[in-house]
Amino acid sequence: MLAAIGVGSTEELFEQIPAEVRLDRELDLPEGQSEPEVYDHLAELAARNVHADQELCFIGAGMYDHYSPAIVEAITQRSEFLTPYTPYQPEVSQGGLQVMFEFQTMMSELTGLPVSNASMYEGPSSLASAAYLALGAAKGRRPRLVVSRGVHPHARATLATYAAGWDAEIVEVGLEGGLTDADELAGAVDERTAAVFVQNPNFLGAVEDLEALAAAAHEHGALCVASVDAIMLGVLRPPGDCGVDIAVGEGQPLGGRLDFGGPSFGFFCATEEHLRRMPGRIAGETRDVDGRRGFVLALQTREQHIRREKATHNICTAQALNALGAVIYLSWLGKHGLVELGELIVRRTAYARERLLALDGVELLHDAPVAREFALRLDAPVQEVLDRCAAEGIAAGYPLGRDYPEHPDGVLVAITERRSRADIDRLADALGRAVAGSGERSRAEVAG
Repeated sequence: MLAAIGVGSTEELFEQIPAEVRLDRELDLPEGQSEPEVYDHLAELAARNVHADQELCFIGAGMYDHYSPAIVEAITQRSEFLTPYTPYQPEVSQGGLQVMFEFQTMMSELTGLPVSNASMYEGPSSLASAAYLALGAAKGRRPRLVVSRGVHPHARATLATYAAGWDAEIVEVGLEGGLTDADELAGAVDERTAAVFVQNPNFLGAVEDLEALAAAAHEHGALCVASVDAIMLGVLRPPGDCGVDIAVGEGQPLGGRLDFGGPSFGFFCATEEHLRRMPGRIAGETRDVDGRRGFVLALQTREQHIRREKATHNICTAQALNALGAVIYLSWLGKHGLVELGELIVRRTAYARERLLALDGVELLHDAPVAREFALRLDAPVQEVLDRCAAEGIAAGYPLGRDYPEHPDGVLVAITERRSRADIDRLADALGRAVAGSGERSRAEVAG
């Protein structure tokens, strides 16, 4: 191959790459293996994973162990949906276009915002894409983005990655009592701010006052972007009713399985004035020459379809198959079912919170209202407690110290409809034993 392209050596092939970024050592790779040997090795590695169905899962932090009805897979696995040509092209089938249209309608109704695109890759990049829209709408303002520390850490990291390319300043606002510090946010927003980013419920599970946060953003002409939990919109006020300009979020809870973290999809809804700057594509309803109902790709903002300098995103197929799963799931639930599901989760969350707080060595990290997730403080090493619970077949929660160094003793517990009262009681019993056992060991070590 080197001879065919007129290069004398591998070193010459890579000479255009600066020496300081090149790997200057030989790769220590094992000898090749046969196909059966490789398969056995991969199977051994896969066996180390623990599926959510193998233990009681109380881990949330953005991905949730909801029930995915059989109808979702029965329809999404049909070949006309599973194997079609990429569905961002103008010649996409009427079936694919109708799915996009129905998806947009559902997400618009959920969020209370008039327009929705046909899906995004996942939640964090959806939030970062909202920043691009906001910077474009700022019309010459110095790029400045204000983000609450209550926004998912992965979404904040993605936003920071995008912002580096735009040379945009990011100002992070802290939390007070589990909620976005309203006074600090008001002081951070000024005429240079393009957008304010919040999450509801936030990463610590607290239900934010979206209306007040949106008002603080609008006072200086900034947009308010809210990352929201689609399931809990069955019981919480929709962001559009609270003055939010752009609502984004992670779509995995809408019929998607955990599947070790993916794939999922994101959603993106906005007020009508931002329609032409929204990323992705938007399907519309029309009539053909014979008066029959039909669907078309109404707007496409990719550089492939319009002048590159006017493109707002390079998003391609997004996650159309997963978005179809959400359409099926929401149709299966129905508008009353979504409300009933949300109410059930709220009740079980309240029971779990009360049950765990009765344990010695367990207290609330904050006492703000919660919907599906709540944060606790443990009087014992968090990871050791979680390991002890895991030994009893229980994934007890998410260690907050990973993302919030100020809360090394914090753990985030999530509830879904799959966690019964008996499951919660089992968690309480195991957590109580783990905290007591870990605390005794820690005190003994300190005494020693």
